[in-house]
Amino acid sequence: MLSNSARTTIKKSAHKARTDTEILHQIIDESLIAHIAITEESGPVVIPMLAWRVGEKVYVHGANNSRLMRNLGKGNMTCLTFTLFDGWVLARSAFHHSAHYRSAVVFGQFEQIEQRNEKDQLLNHFIEQIAPGRCEDIRLSNNKELDATMLLAISLSEASVKVSSNEVADDDADLDVRAWAGFIPYKTVVGPLKASSTLDEGIEEPDYSPAYAKRWAEL
Repeated sequence: MLSNSARTTIKKSAHKARTDTEILHQIIDESLIAHIAITEESGPVVIPMLAWRVGEKVYVHGANNSRLMRNLGKGNMTCLTFTLFDGWVLARSAFHHSAHYRSAVVFGQFEQIEQRNEKDQLLNHFIEQIAPGRCEDIRLSNNKELDATMLLAISLSEASVKVSSNEVADDDADLDVRAWAGFIPYKTVVGPLKASSTLDEGIEEPDYSPAYAKRWAEL
């Protein structure tokens, strides 16, 4: 069950709110992109970042000299948003056109992961999440690379979720309008793999499709 705080209470379209932690996890795991808010002297800034989940925490990484990482590394309050667009809703009236989507908002403060071994494991976890088994084939990060990278974690203890998947919401008075009504589904397709131009001949193509289930492209 998700937290229930003043910031996570959904007031607009409250019927779209979801409280199941599993839905929150699914949105984060499928999106892997967080839009993160910081406030600077010049004003607010929202920056998209790669983000991944391990248990009840979300992780982001970047260079030590990144303005975003420096800001978040100080423990400043922030907000992360994740959005998955699932399609358009076409109604009989212009007013009721809408969209299907799944979104999550996470509130809190980041903390730094300082210990090299833990940092290495968490960064490798992200690689394994997007390409299972890859860490067995590649050169892993060395100490210099790990020391140049800042890794931050934020708890999922304060989060909200909205899911829009409703039927076309035409007014009764518009049901006689002779216009097609329905949905334009929108799906993200992953793959197939495309080899680098620098790849040596004879290297077998790996299979990363298990990480993406039905989203993996069918040849």
